[in-house]
Amino acid sequence: MDDDLQCMKNLGKTSVQWLHAAGIHNAADLRRLGAIQAYRAVKIRGFRPSKVLLYSLEGALLDRHWCDLPAGRKLSLDQKLDGIGA
Repeated sequence: MDDDLQCMKNLGKTSVQWLHAAGIHNAADLRRLGAIQAYRAVKIRGFRPSKVLLYSLEGALLDRHWCDLPAGRKLSLDQKLDGIGA
């Protein structure tokens, strides 16, 4: 079975394994949840991701390297995540 998550920008073997463990098995699942909910699902599963995973997920959805996300977008993600108590 092809794993389209591994074809997405920013997502490597470990992050894809974490996503699978959290019930996110393909790009459609990631798009449906969005970066924040996917990040939360990984954390809830017991993994200890850094904020780079959050930015990487957002970048993957936008087909951009996470370093290229504007600082304001990263701040917005951080604030939304903090606002829901992740």
